[in-house]
Amino acid sequence: MNVQVDIQALWDQALERMRGQVDAESLQAWLMPARAHAFAESTLTLTVPSRFYVNWLSSNYRDVITRTVGELVDSPIHLAFRVQEIDGEMEPLPPAEPPRSHSGNGQETTTLISRNLNPRYTFDRFVIGESNRFAHAAAVQVADPASRAYNPLFIYGGVGLGKTHLMQAIGHQMLAADGGTRVLYVTSEQFMNAFIDAISTGKQLEFRALYRNVDLLLIDDIQFFTGKERTQTEFFHTFNALYDAGKKIVVSSDRPPKEIKTLEERLRSRFEWGLIVDIQQPDLETRVAILRRKGESEGMDLPSEVTLFIAEHIRSNIRELEGSLLRVKAFAMMANREIDLSLAREVLGSLMVSEAASQRVTVDRIQEVVCEYFNVTDAELIGESRIKKYAFPRHVAQYLCRTLTELSFPEIGQRFGGRDHTSVMHAVRKVEKALAVDSHVKNIVSYLVRRVKEG
Repeated sequence: MNVQVDIQALWDQALERMRGQVDAESLQAWLMPARAHAFAESTLTLTVPSRFYVNWLSSNYRDVITRTVGELVDSPIHLAFRVQEIDGEMEPLPPAEPPRSHSGNGQETTTLISRNLNPRYTFDRFVIGESNRFAHAAAVQVADPASRAYNPLFIYGGVGLGKTHLMQAIGHQMLAADGGTRVLYVTSEQFMNAFIDAISTGKQLEFRALYRNVDLLLIDDIQFFTGKERTQTEFFHTFNALYDAGKKIVVSSDRPPKEIKTLEERLRSRFEWGLIVDIQQPDLETRVAILRRKGESEGMDLPSEVTLFIAEHIRSNIRELEGSLLRVKAFAMMANREIDLSLAREVLGSLMVSEAASQRVTVDRIQEVVCEYFNVTDAELIGESRIKKYAFPRHVAQYLCRTLTELSFPEIGQRFGGRDHTSVMHAVRKVEKALAVDSHVKNIVSYLVRRVKEG
């Protein structure tokens, strides 16, 4: 049998095994394009389409590839790459050293890169769902060193939904592509405090040298700049310096630029130069996937009914979701008990009651907010007319009822003129599809969610 065929068969078998460890979209985008080239002296060489694939696979999938292939051949292996376009051998990239910069006094100082980027916040650890797919795709594009698209990238969404994760994943990926890339991640509060310190110590020049000489600037929670006029002015000039130099800027907020009160108009307009994307609360399937991924990383044997139970009842954000899982794990270890549904109910019962009580979302409240926003009456909202003026608000209201309350499809149908549950399911799916492709619909739904929760 041809040796090359055996090598490719080994790789195909590895790909099949990795289906249970890597999400389908990532597998299709990054691993499937690779082809087995050679396997000699415990080193598997893969042929990939470009150097960007080398950097991406080395940074995000090296461990899962070497572990999976090593299990198949029952021996530890190494990984090398061959770029198809160049047709030359390329060894795996060594771990990138943090770039160094020089201060004004000539002393060498390490930048904030290694200290400010969380090593867990990489693209391969980010669970993709309908609620974040567009934001993830934009972040991946920005992370490509050859791309100049979406500058600046503005990511907004609620607390604990993955904004910081995506931002830092961009930084990690750019560092993986080029270890000399100057990446700086700070929160808006850190930026402001550093600026105040610079003013008080007379080191504005050093401050500007740091923030205006990076290849990628990541600013988290930009909404806290509101009311800070001098900080906004300084950031405005920092933004201009980086943008004019062709450097990349990514910022995050809990709301879109137009809703950030007292934000200077010139800053707001700068944010709108690029791409504005949002991250919403994850749907049930994404919450289940997040719990499974977290369980695997924690070495937990997690029954499917426990995963589903937590996902169905903890809806607020990813942080709460993962925290609930860790709470179950800790209780099981202390009590020396197996993790099962009864234990999960026992541990999380009070937490779920607290979350449900804190939301206090009712169908009446949802219908009231939707009617006010779309300027329709209650009768028109729950009526039979299929005219878009009434049908779209009705679909949105049913979607909000499904995502913000505990009501089942049949129960929601009863509150909308006694509709059949299949009609409600159709409405919810229609809105979900629109959210995946239409930023205008996303903005409307995000605004309505906030209004409903304001009470």
